[in-house]
Amino acid sequence: MRPATKSPTARSAAKPRRRAARVAAPKPYHHGDLRRVLIDAALQLVGEGGPDAVSVREAARRAGVSPGAPFRHFPNRDALMQAVAEEAQRRFRQEIEAALAEAPAGDPLARFRSLGLAYLRWAMRNPTHFEIISSRRFFDHDKAAEVSRDNAELIELTERTLADAFAAGQLRSADVKQVQIAGRALVYGFARMNIDGHFPRWGVGAAEAERTAEAILDLFIEGIAGP
Repeated sequence: MRPATKSPTARSAAKPRRRAARVAAPKPYHHGDLRRVLIDAALQLVGEGGPDAVSVREAARRAGVSPGAPFRHFPNRDALMQAVAEEAQRRFRQEIEAALAEAPAGDPLARFRSLGLAYLRWAMRNPTHFEIISSRRFFDHDKAAEVSRDNAELIELTERTLADAFAAGQLRSADVKQVQIAGRALVYGFARMNIDGHFPRWGVGAAEAERTAEAILDLFIEGIAGP
């Protein structure tokens, strides 16, 4: 008598089942725009500890990526600082444009005042960002095409605004260039006094700084205004 053969179903049931190999799906990269995240992290570091607090490694740690991940975008600290400067300049330009959008179109001297006041307010509210774009210590201005272009456009805008003011009989002096440089020296000097901590010795408290900035700007406008 032959032993009973197992049916195909029984044979398959007797064999241990092999688990299908599971190919792990690649994990999505956490940052869709690592470059932007690193710049934001560096800006945060600037705000907390000043420009000298920025390093590619610390920006990577803040961004939550490995120390080597940023180097595809920023091969060194200088490259990262240039990107930080470009972003700070972009925000500064936005402040200027927002102020001019609210200034009266037919009053060039009032527009010049709005431009100067926007400069002062942004510089005082963002002192470390202002220091980055105004100093040549933190990045190579000659290689930062965007920063250089923005600076040139703002200088041209100021010059054009003052030329319009003179044409409208609002300026006392015909030397628009001299007035422009004097105005730049005023707002830049005031912003540097704030960064360097000079105001307390002049009796200007933190709460009074912006009001003082507006007052000295108005004093300057009064001095250059035509009869």
